[in-house]
Amino acid sequence: MIDLTSKAALITGSGRGIGREIARKLAQAGADVVISDIDLGTAKAAADEIASEFGHKTVALAADVSNAVDVAKMFEGALDAFSKVDILVNNAGITRDGLIMRMKEEDWELVLNINLKSAFLCCREAARPMMKARCGKIINIASVVGLMGNAGQANYSASKAGMIGLTKTLAREFASRSINVNAIAPGFIRTAMTDKLTDAEKEKLSSQIPMAKLGEPGDVAAAALFLASGLSDYITGQVITVDGGLVM
Repeated sequence: MIDLTSKAALITGSGRGIGREIARKLAQAGADVVISDIDLGTAKAAADEIASEFGHKTVALAADVSNAVDVAKMFEGALDAFSKVDILVNNAGITRDGLIMRMKEEDWELVLNINLKSAFLCCREAARPMMKARCGKIINIASVVGLMGNAGQANYSASKAGMIGLTKTLAREFASRSINVNAIAPGFIRTAMTDKLTDAEKEKLSSQIPMAKLGEPGDVAAAALFLASGLSDYITGQVITVDGGLVM
């Protein structure tokens, strides 16, 4: 059983969805967690639920992770609460889909800022305390579309491909300080977004997947738990696809 007792984790975009499930999984393993979300009410609700369920200290922080000042304040709050950040999960992300010939410049910039710039800002803030501690785990939530592309998602695909490049570069920069940097690339996962699809659309998606089914947030969270643990100490710069075999 993985034991993260005495570890402190900060998960961005963890008020709901995959991020919330990752926070639950890390707390279940014993970690204290910082729930970060742009909406403080959502973050508090998730933090209260996790604290009640697992009995570990949780902190809710509101932050626009595409804003450097907000990110600095978020890390200040995390360090004030736990004196350290052992695990950083860059999960915050949005979509603004559309064919590139109709895509607005603001939709391109918004997705790149929230999905990719945020990871840069958070990794930069995490670097100093992790290097000082000579240990740390950084997990970037990418996507299979960052590996294979997807029509109608030029901005999202570019942001996730950029996150993979960032992961590999930081893995090289931080390796000598025993800081592991890896990415998870989820495929089609059941979330509020996929719940809006019709049964026919879900069947069409499932037909593209060798395992013939959509994944669950817990599948992504399980991979994050492994990468956050000592079991992954000799793994860095890697992209783990959690996609039922969609990308091979």
